[in-house]
Amino acid sequence: MKTPLIPAAALVLCVTAASAWAAPGTVLRNEKLYSQPSASAKVAGTVAKGASVNILAKQGGWLRVTSGKTTGWIRLLSVRAGAGGLGGVGVGDVVGAATTKSDPSRVVAVAGLRGLNEEDLKRAQYNADELARLGAVSVSPAQARSFAGQAGLAAVQVPALPEPKPVQSSSPWEQN
Repeated sequence: MKTPLIPAAALVLCVTAASAWAAPGTVLRNEKLYSQPSASAKVAGTVAKGASVNILAKQGGWLRVTSGKTTGWIRLLSVRAGAGGLGGVGVGDVVGAATTKSDPSRVVAVAGLRGLNEEDLKRAQYNADELARLGAVSVSPAQARSFAGQAGLAAVQVPALPEPKPVQSSSPWEQN
């Protein structure tokens, strides 16, 4: 059985349709574009602060973007989702970029894990090698205190917050 050839026009239409699904974004600082979603991957290019990019995909803490003719992976916190340039960049904009799910223009809640979504957490698996690598770079409390002292940091006692008090409702319906 022969595989049918796809006409060039159909291929162009598919590529055009795929680019129409991209969401706009603005780069928040000068940044590298990587060939893979990892800081140890080969650098595919660079983008300047304020550059417009098209967000194509999200994987963990990384976004796949196109900038001009270059496509690559950039750190999620380096891009503000949506059009409009850098005019309103603030904490809310960075949080908005950090809490995107599959649609980079729609903000969704992320339960304390920036860059991970529900699907990422469902696919998570125990990895003994990664745990061993993490253990290899751990330091003792004494080493941490020494390092902090060399940097001029000092421990400070902070008083504990008071226990929260129950909220008193003013609604007569809740007293029934």
